[in-house]
Amino acid sequence: MAADLKERDVLIKKINNDKSKEDILAPAYAGRIMAEPIPKNRLPDESMEPRTAYNLIHDELMMDGSSRLNLATFVTTWMEPEAKQLMASCFDKNMIDKDEYPQTAEIEQRCINMILDLFNAPGGQGLGVSTIGSSEAVMLSGLALKWKWRERMNAGGKPTDRPNIVMGTNVQVVWEKFCRYWDVEPRYIPMEHGRYVITPEEVVKAVDENTIAVMAILGTTYSGQFEPIEDIHEALMKLNAETGWETPMHVDAASGGFVAPFIYPDLKWDFQLPLIKSINVSGHKYGLVYPGVGWAVWRDRSEVPEDLVFHVDYLGGDMPTFTLNFSRPGNQIVGQYYNFLRLGKAGYARIMETLHDTANYLSAQINLMGPFELLSDGSELPVFAFRLKTEKEYSVYDLSAKLREFGWQVPAYTMPANADDVAVLRVVVREGFSRDMADMFLDDIRKTVDFLKNSPNYGGKKYGLHFRH
Repeated sequence: MAADLKERDVLIKKINNDKSKEDILAPAYAGRIMAEPIPKNRLPDESMEPRTAYNLIHDELMMDGSSRLNLATFVTTWMEPEAKQLMASCFDKNMIDKDEYPQTAEIEQRCINMILDLFNAPGGQGLGVSTIGSSEAVMLSGLALKWKWRERMNAGGKPTDRPNIVMGTNVQVVWEKFCRYWDVEPRYIPMEHGRYVITPEEVVKAVDENTIAVMAILGTTYSGQFEPIEDIHEALMKLNAETGWETPMHVDAASGGFVAPFIYPDLKWDFQLPLIKSINVSGHKYGLVYPGVGWAVWRDRSEVPEDLVFHVDYLGGDMPTFTLNFSRPGNQIVGQYYNFLRLGKAGYARIMETLHDTANYLSAQINLMGPFELLSDGSELPVFAFRLKTEKEYSVYDLSAKLREFGWQVPAYTMPANADDVAVLRVVVREGFSRDMADMFLDDIRKTVDFLKNSPNYGGKKYGLHFRH
């Protein structure tokens, strides 16, 4: 021990001799670099101490809002310390390099197998890939659906120049991107006042032989509601039988895929229904992993055309890949596996039940306040939307702007086309949002309402605080 202390003292003396007395005595923010502006849009001419760079960036990031108080996002904002530690150990692993990091590749495949099992893929023939998020998963799923449709049309000697996909105007913007990027006509089913999901009747009207798939949502971002997937499936089965078409379904379970199996185990929305060929789900939403990780899974390997799969051999071995992104760290995959092992079905069920209880409590209390009307109550996803009964005194945009002064980020937006005269606020309840925080949020809503009633000239809308999904 004495030798160790002596060695330490020698090292400290050497460090001190290498630094001027001015450097040693200078307070953290009194140095030349911290006292002068630094270039924002070009590389600095000189280097700086690591701690100085850290402080500069850390202080700038304080201008962001608190992610834990962000009730707009579906993305996970809290994980256990052990998960963080495991994820930090994998930042330097390029998970696409499966030959060099075989155990990370094995963990990825285990996650895929667990998701296929959770979604009731039949016969062990399912296929899956990890993605950056559901956006990439949607692109991959849509491409597979388009190519499979083209195969069917070519087999029948029919033209393949007019593919379409049937979905509601309540879709997340990534579906609009898919249609534009990959030249697929979006067949939108409009919403109506009081109906913010698609229906079997509207689906049947929109489908034709050029439909690559009907896309249904397990938990819309607008209101948190589940679309009636089983009913849509039955209507489509009947239509296919009558017409000879083979129109499949895809389920966007980005938000609900890690909720429904644990809260509503008897709900049929997944591969139990034979027309459902693919599902996308976000691990970084209710999969409880920091962004970004998503998953695309198919009920059978035959649903992914072989021509979409590339074989790469320059990283040390033959690696089939079906992704839009290539290099990315393996840390989110490890974080997902940690949650699967750590929580199991019982743990996920307990978390989702707690989130539902909190969402139901919040929506009920907001409904009792008087000025508000619920569009959804959090009984499907732990997400709900509410509107003002009248906007004569103030608007939802005013509410959103004022709540931000308390630290809460609550999105205000209009509902989709045909119901876009309805402006709402939406609350997403996530892991890390306790009942105590819910009570603080309710208190701040009450304070906000009281303030706006007595401040007729306050206008949050002019600040552009208008959020979409």
